[in-house]
Amino acid sequence: MTKQEVLKQYFGYETFRPGQEALIDSILAGKDVLGIMPTGAGKSMCFQIPALLMEGITLVISPLISLMKDQVESLNQAGVHAAYLNSSLTANQYYKALDYARAGRYPIIYVAPERLMTEEFLDFALHTKIAMVAVDEAHCVSQWGQDFRPSYLKIVEFIDKLPIRPVVSAFTATATATVREDIVDILMLREPTVMTTGFDRGNLYFGVLAPKDRYAAVHHYLELHPGESGIIYCLTRKVVEDVCGRLQAEGFAVTRYHAGLSDRERKQNQEDFIYDRTPIMVATNAFGMGIDKSNVRFVLHFGMPKNLESYYQEAGRAGRDGEPGECILYYSGQDVITNQFFIDNNHDNQELDAMSRAIVQERDRERLRKMTFYCFTNECLRDYILRYFGEYGSNYCGNCLNCLTQFETVDVTEIAKTLIGCVESCRQRYGVNVILDTVHGANTAKIRNYQMNENPCYALLAKVPAYRLRQVFQQLLMHDYLAVTNDEYAIVKLTEQSRTLLESGEPLTMKLAKEQEKEAKAKKEKKAKSRSASGITLSEPEEQLFERLRALRTEIAREENVPPYIVFSDKTLIHMSRMKPQSKSDMLEVSGVGEYKYEKYGERFLDVLK
Repeated sequence: MTKQEVLKQYFGYETFRPGQEALIDSILAGKDVLGIMPTGAGKSMCFQIPALLMEGITLVISPLISLMKDQVESLNQAGVHAAYLNSSLTANQYYKALDYARAGRYPIIYVAPERLMTEEFLDFALHTKIAMVAVDEAHCVSQWGQDFRPSYLKIVEFIDKLPIRPVVSAFTATATATVREDIVDILMLREPTVMTTGFDRGNLYFGVLAPKDRYAAVHHYLELHPGESGIIYCLTRKVVEDVCGRLQAEGFAVTRYHAGLSDRERKQNQEDFIYDRTPIMVATNAFGMGIDKSNVRFVLHFGMPKNLESYYQEAGRAGRDGEPGECILYYSGQDVITNQFFIDNNHDNQELDAMSRAIVQERDRERLRKMTFYCFTNECLRDYILRYFGEYGSNYCGNCLNCLTQFETVDVTEIAKTLIGCVESCRQRYGVNVILDTVHGANTAKIRNYQMNENPCYALLAKVPAYRLRQVFQQLLMHDYLAVTNDEYAIVKLTEQSRTLLESGEPLTMKLAKEQEKEAKAKKEKKAKSRSASGITLSEPEEQLFERLRALRTEIAREENVPPYIVFSDKTLIHMSRMKPQSKSDMLEVSGVGEYKYEKYGERFLDVLK
C-alpha cells in the first residue's frame, strides 16, 4: 500500500493536511523528525501512517493512560490492530499483550515512559524489530517546558540499549524555540526534519472577560449554548466542586474531574463526558491531555492558568474537528495570587539541584507575567498567543473579542505620571492595590496605617473611575513603565522608562476599550455564529438531517460501547448533511469515511440519508 491508500482506507481522507506528508516522507526515508503542530492538526497520523508501512513495530511513548486508550480505541475502530502497555492493565493482560506483540499482531504499541526500562519490556524490545520510536507530547522532555516529566529522560537510555537504532520521531503542540532546541538535544535527534506548521487555530474564537460574578457569566454562557459539549477549567478542586454542584442543582448535565476523586470516579466521569452522557466537564488542569473528543464546542476558563502554554493546550481542546469553537477566559486579580502560590509551593522536580529549581521557578514566574498580560492586552488575542510562540501576523484576526471590540485612543499622560509619582514618593515599598487606592483617595485602615493619605499623590485621581485606573496601570506594566516583584507581595517598582516619562514632555496615549460597545458586540457575535468553520451554514432541512445522523451515531456508539466521535466526527456528519450521498461511492467521497468504517456503518447512515 502507498501512504495515500493508507490515508483513505483507514482514516477516510483524500488529502494530507499541511506538514503531514513531509514528515511522513522523512520517516519513511529513515530520517528523524520533530513535528510542532497545533492541537487538531493531525500529529498522530504522522507516525501512525508510516507505522503501517514500515517493517517492524512502532513504539509510541505517551505520558497519560487516557491518551493511550483514546488513540488505541480510534485505531481499532479504523481497522488497525494496536495496543497499549501501562499500569491500567492487570499482570495477565500485560503479558498477553506482550505475547501478541512478539507474534507480530500489533504494528503500533503505545507505552508509558516508566515502562521502558522494566525487565519484561526491555526483554521484549531487545528481541523484536523496533522500526520507530515516536515520542508524543515531546515537550515533556524539557525542564523548560510547561509539563516536564523526568521519566521522559529515560527514552534516550532505552533507545541506546536497542541493537539497531530505530527512526526517532517527536511531536508536540506547544513549544517555544528554547523547548524545541531542548527536544532535539535531549532526544539526540540526528539531523532531524523539523516541521512547524504554525500554531494558529483559525476556527477558535478567543475572549477574555472580567465579570463581577464569574459563576453568573458561565451560567449565562451555558444557557446560550444548550446541547453543546464543553469543558470548564477551574484553578482548584474546591472551585470545581462549587461550580459543578451549583450547575447540577440548576439542571445542567455536568460532571467533574480532579485529583482528589477516586480513580474509579475519575474514570467514570471522564467516560460520561466522552460518551456524551454528561456533555459538560468541570475540571482542574488534571483533565484533558489525550482526550481526543472532536465535538467539544467551547472551553471556558473559570480563572487564569499559570502560563500560555497550558492555556493554549487546554483551549485547544475545543474545535478539534475543525468546526467553530469558543475559548473564553474569565479573569480575576485573585488568579495571579493563586498561581503565584502554586509556583512558590511547587514540589515537582525535586530531583533537580537547588540552583536548577530556582531557575525553573523564575521561568515559571516570567510565564505567569506573560499570561497576565494576555488578560489585559488590547491587541489581537490570537496574535498575542502566536507571538509568544514565535509567529508574527497582522495583529488582526477578526475572530477574537479584542478584534471585535471598538477601541479609542486616550491620552493617559497625567494618570500615568501620577501613578509613577506615587510609586516614587512612597519609595517603592507597596503593592498595586495600595498605589491605586492612594491615588483614588481611599480612606481605608490600610491607607491610614501606611500613612499613604499623606502622600503627595493622595486623591489626585479621585475623579477617574477605578476600572480606568487599573486599565492604565496594567498598560504601564505591559510596556515596562512600571514593574512588580516576582514574590508573594508583588511590590511595585520603577523602571528606566519611569524616569523618562516623568522628565519628558512627550504625551502617552493608550488604546482603551469603549466599554459600552461590548454588550452590542456580544449580541452581534452570537447572531453571526455558524455551524461550520469554513463559513457554511446548514439550512433548516440540513440541520434536521444532521440531528438524525447524530442520533444514529449515538445509537451505534452505545451498541459498540465507544465514544460517538470515534464512529464519525461532527465534521463528517455535516459533510453528509450537505452532500446527501446515496451510494457507497458517494459515501466514500465524504471526508472522514474510509473503506473500513463504510463496511461497519455506511449502510445504516445511507438508510437515513435516503
